[in-house]
Amino acid sequence: MSVRLANVFSLFHGKPEELIPVLQKVQEDIGFLSEESMIEIARFTKIPLSRVFGVATFYAQFRFKPKGENHVMLCRGTACHVKGASRILDEIEKHLKIKEGETSADQKYSLESVACIGACSLAPCVMVNNKVEANLSPRKIEKIFQKANQ
Repeated sequence: MSVRLANVFSLFHGKPEELIPVLQKVQEDIGFLSEESMIEIARFTKIPLSRVFGVATFYAQFRFKPKGENHVMLCRGTACHVKGASRILDEIEKHLKIKEGETSADQKYSLESVACIGACSLAPCVMVNNKVEANLSPRKIEKIFQKANQ
């Protein structure tokens, strides 16, 4: 077991009802839930590995691949959808050379769609790290990510 996992586990008692908080803390500290960490969580909580995977895959908050240095979240809410979110996604994928749900090989960017980022009046929009980019068009996408391919 890694030192990082041991440190996380030291915050808990290993009870089955702690599964979700343990998953959350491991992801917070490591950045994602690796297969190895899931095996250790199952041992620690004395829960079958299949159930740990079942819980982790049920909730959208959990990731199984590391996030990129720059995390791009495309809003797919109603307002963004109506104002062309799918066109914006196509442009982002083109500029970053990754598909939705992927992380670039250099770990610089990751891209995901989310149900809503709560900026409906600014549609269509994305959040890059914690900064909202609003009223997007293909041209604006080019400016936001112009350095991504250099």
